[in-house]
Amino acid sequence: MTDQPHLQAMSAEELAVACANELYRRDRATQHLGIELLRSSPGQSTVAMTVADFMLQGHQTCHGGYLFTLADSAFAFACNTYNEPTVAIGCAIDYVAPGRGGDVLTATAVERNRSGRTGNYDVEIHNQDGHLIALFHGKSYRVRGQILEPKTHIQATNTQENNND
Repeated sequence: MTDQPHLQAMSAEELAVACANELYRRDRATQHLGIELLRSSPGQSTVAMTVADFMLQGHQTCHGGYLFTLADSAFAFACNTYNEPTVAIGCAIDYVAPGRGGDVLTATAVERNRSGRTGNYDVEIHNQDGHLIALFHGKSYRVRGQILEPKTHIQATNTQENNND
């Protein structure tokens, strides 16, 4: 998992939160779109986004690219909760219902399988009324390195705790 002794003392939950928060801190695209990291735990994450006017396409519903980005962000945070950098090697999305302007969309990612260097994750996007908007499946691939540097874990663990207040 990690060769950093101070990280070995962290619980799996603490490590997951620290990794997700550190990635969120670095993720300019996710932040630019107003996507918030709400929760993370080993192999899971939840993010949320309000559909802004600039996200609406010609039918006045949320452009599918923004729905994909929301789901992809949830997927990224979920598969990077083990301090092992992981990237997507395949993703697919099914749009079930339209998102509307002003909707608050929540994407929840859940790990289905993780073995060797690959993993499979499912993401559901729901609106504020609990209606299913989209289903996403992502396949991950673990690359070399670690997410947390020796001093980043202290700063990273504070971000999500502040978001949960």
